[in-house]
Amino acid sequence: MFVSAEIIAIVLSTVGLLLTLGGTMVAGFAWCIRRSDRVEERLGARIDGVEQRLGARIDGVEEGLGARIDGVEQRLGARIDAVAADTTELKIAMARIEGPQRHLIVAAR
Repeated sequence: MFVSAEIIAIVLSTVGLLLTLGGTMVAGFAWCIRRSDRVEERLGARIDGVEQRLGARIDGVEEGLGARIDGVEQRLGARIDAVAADTTELKIAMARIEGPQRHLIVAAR
């Protein structure tokens, strides 16, 4: 069997072309992977920064709300104590108006 030089050149050119296209595809895919890794690193850094700022902001809001709640609790406690004192005084005044309770009820005919 006789193979001419032209057929050998065509086969070698086809193999070279396929290797070049395959290598280009692999290089392009590797470039995409590297680029997505860089984007992921940047996004991770940005997310960490945002998380820290939000954490600090939430802590500040929490402290402010805690102080407000404590103030409201103190005012309500004082008002409840005042109402309790007024209620006790009212009970005493009503007892004085009504007079002592009768211990013995006599039947009248």
